Amino acid sequence: MNKITSQQLRTELLNCLNDGNFHSGEALAEQFGLSRSAISNHIKALGHLGLEIFSVKGRGYQLATKIDLLSHNSICKGMQVEQASLVQVENIVSSTNDILKQQSQELSQEQSKNGMVCLAEAQTDGRGRRGRKWVSPYGASLYFSMLWQFDNGYQAMSGLSIMVGVVLNNTLAQFGVTSSRLKWPNDVYGNNKKLAGILIEVEGQADASVSAIIGIGLNLRLPNDLQGIDQAFTDLSDLLEKPFSRNELSKKLIENLWLALPVFEAQGLNPFIEDWDEADLYKNQEVVLISGDKRVKGVARGIDNSGALLLETDQKIKPYYGGEISVRPA
Repeated sequence: MNKITSQQLRTELLNCLNDGNFHSGEALAEQFGLSRSAISNHIKALGHLGLEIFSVKGRGYQLATKIDLLSHNSICKGMQVEQASLVQVENIVSSTNDILKQQSQELSQEQSKNGMVCLAEAQTDGRGRRGRKWVSPYGASLYFSMLWQFDNGYQAMSGLSIMVGVVLNNTLAQFGVTSSRLKWPNDVYGNNKKLAGILIEVEGQADASVSAIIGIGLNLRLPNDLQGIDQAFTDLSDLLEKPFSRNELSKKLIENLWLALPVFEAQGLNPFIEDWDEADLYKNQEVVLISGDKRVKGVARGIDNSGALLLETDQKIKPYYGGEISVRPA
């Protein structure tokens, strides 16, 4: 059985288990035309994706928690046909950034469309800033990428991750999140723990049209026994008492970015700085900037119009730009 067929089968198996009931291995084997051992192997493969599936002798298999699966129809409800055609929903991918990167390379500049979106249920090779692995359990987070072309080159993108962070944070506020904060240059925090990360990858010439692939990973309902994350983290279910829909959240984020990106292209970061300042995690606090072996201590004084972090040391304020810099509380 080839890889694509296996993924399709496991998706159907997951949809079956997603009703919250127990399903015996014998019944599943008969339903899918497989042996019980083959069903068992597929259940184990789903478990490797971060899904918690109970296996009880005499009763069969049951999904521990019902999953709010992504739906293209739900996400695109009310959109124009042209807009809906920009949105693709995948099952398991290497990374959503990779999908859009490959598509942008295959299409000519005229064919590529601003606002192309890819969402997925799981990533096998999700990554964050500086090549770090982004742990991507199945159906537990928002794995999201959007393609946007900037005709005026890299200069037109200055502060892009800042703007995306503001849009993401404002989108969360529309769903009732009031405690999330923005950590320079590309993270969203909740209760001083990481809630989301942003990864911008760029293709093109410095002085010509460039394609930015905006990757967003937002923790929604992470498994209790999740391994592989080396920092404190939280998810949306911890910040919200009321239920929320992955599909509604995806739709709103897409629409908000579609609205914000043309504004950013035309006016730069200025329209978004006030919102950043209001949500700045470390503004007017002592922080340490870390770049390799170098450490600089000072007081964070917000950002400038290019998105640089303003750090005050010895009564002087100096801008620092993203790159390889990390910010930590002093």
